[in-house]
Amino acid sequence: MISYFRESYFKDIVTRMPINEQRRIFTASLNESFDIFLSYNIYDKDVVKGIYYVLTKMGFKVYVDFIVDPSMNRSKVTKETAQRIQSRLKHSKSLIYAQSLNAAMSKWMPWELGVVDGNTSKCFIMPVQKGCEIINSRQEYLLLYPVIGTNAHNELRVYDSEGAIYNRTLEDCLR
Repeated sequence: MISYFRESYFKDIVTRMPINEQRRIFTASLNESFDIFLSYNIYDKDVVKGIYYVLTKMGFKVYVDFIVDPSMNRSKVTKETAQRIQSRLKHSKSLIYAQSLNAAMSKWMPWELGVVDGNTSKCFIMPVQKGCEIINSRQEYLLLYPVIGTNAHNELRVYDSEGAIYNRTLEDCLR
């Protein structure tokens, strides 16, 4: 049976991390290409830090704008900002869409998903629950993509959109 991640799981990872480890992990890298573009709503920034940490510990090169491009100003989005994000999307092998209650409000996330889907077709939805509630605000187009969750042994697995296990790891799906 598929289980989804809780926000608290990812927030706790970062909270327990020593400050010097946080500085090391969350410092911009000079990568020009990425295994994963992490698409998220800014209101989920604390959760995204935990997701980023988990994925990088698995050995993935992950793009998150506030880590890799900290100089981008979210309050003054320009054509250049959009072009920078588009370039990062095109230089990413896959996308993980961090689906939360806030994600449905994002204007950027559907665009990011479309760019990577058109480029590599390797897009995954990672539902992140606030508490025990089930996220049912899925837009229909999100049903097209596999879902990242955990199995009974708390192992990260990729499932189809109906919840049937592919019995594949994220590493296998990205190959």
